[in-house]
Formats: sequence, C-alpha cells, structure tokens
Amino acid sequence: MKRLCTICARGGSKGLKDKNLHPLAGRPLVAHSILQAKAAGLFAAIAVSSDSESLLRAAEAAGADVLVSRPGELATDTAPKLPAIAHCLREVERRLGCRYDILVDLDATSPLRLPEDIAGAVRLLETRDLSNVITGTPARRSPYFNLVEVDESGVARISKPLPKPVERRQDGPRCYDMNASVYVWRRDVFVADPALFYEDTGLYEMPEERSVDIDGALDFDIVEMLMERRLATAASQMLPAPRMVNE
Repeated sequence: MKRLCTICARGGSKGLKDKNLHPLAGRPLVAHSILQAKAAGLFAAIAVSSDSESLLRAAEAAGADVLVSRPGELATDTAPKLPAIAHCLREVERRLGCRYDILVDLDATSPLRLPEDIAGAVRLLETRDLSNVITGTPARRSPYFNLVEVDESGVARISKPLPKPVERRQDGPRCYDMNASVYVWRRDVFVADPALFYEDTGLYEMPEERSVDIDGALDFDIVEMLMERRLATAASQMLPAPRMVNE
C-alpha cells in the first residue's frame, strides 16, 4: 500500500491567534503532527497544506516532504476542510507523478495522539476493507440518556428517545465524540466522493486524554498541561533507579 499523509493547517484563527504556529512543548503546534506521522513509519510522503508561508516554513523545518500553498478560497473561516484535503492530494500526486492507495489526514489541532493511534486507524481500514475510518472517544453525554434538544415551543426532550427509556447512561447504545484526530480513506473512494461518512465507515477508539482538539485558548491550556504531564512521565521512566543508602 502506498500511503500519503496530509496535514491541512490554516494560518489564521479566531479562537486562538495563529494557533497552528503556537509553541507547544518547545515546537510549533503543527510540528507535532508531522513528527507523529514520521514516527508512524507508514507514509511514502507527508504533505502540509497552508495559506501561510510562515507555517509552511515551520512545516519544512519539522520534516514535511511536500509543501502545498492553499488557495485563499479554501482557507477562509467558513471553508470546509474536505476540499482542502482534496486539493492537497491532487497537488502532491501531480508534483510527484504518482498515485496513492491510502489517504490519511491528521488535524494539526489534535497533538495528543500517538503514532500508534495513526497506525491503529490505518490498520483498521486495511484489515477490514472499509472505505474510511474516523477516530473518536467515548462520549460524555448520551443522546439516549442525558443529551437534550429544546424544540420550537421551548420544551426540552431527550435527543434520541428509545421505546424503553434508558435509566443509566451505560445501558444505552455506545456513543462516541469525534475527536478530529485521524481520518483515513481509500484514495479512490475519497476522490470519487469526498465525505466523512459512507455505508461502511469504521471508528478507531482513542482515550479521552489523547482526544482534546484545540479550538481556543482554554483547549490549548488543557493540551499543554497534558503534554507536560506526558513528557514528565517519559522523563521519569528514563531515569536510573535510585541507589539504596546502604549500597
């Protein structure tokens, strides 16, 4: 399988200014996704698409193989992401003169994933012959139990009532929050119909502590805390065992 990784990161942001370049653990935010993609060891190429020259330079410094300048109309606050991914795929294939089998997109705002999450999502697609795979984490709220909607008359109701009401969240069907971390497609499926959901979409489950997506400053603070904890744990595991006093 010939696999391409894309990372589509805009230069602007309303929630957190220049968030994709914001420093996290000594590196620009976008660099974490590039390094995770490289560590996964799955990709023939890693491409970064952006409307920001500063961000593309940071991506190059972090080891991206292909830099794609994104057209302005694909980089507005309201522009959907799938057309940007499709543009990046076309540009990489045109420049490198090749055709990929598998397309993987990593969201730069989800830096807590691990390389094994990327590998696991790809493996799920390839071993089950699915059209695509998304990633998610067990939902904190269930539409069958404690997620409500307010109708036009102002009445609150359970979003998805069942014939027999659910008395405990755990008794309802399993639900997941999409965590905007890893997206995997079969290339030809995506090109024919760029979408997130098909008749055979699979979901790769990730834990909550690796599923924080940065939208604003508070999210960044949470990610920074979790990243610092992860680095501190890794550092402590590398320390030699303390000597006993009487040794």
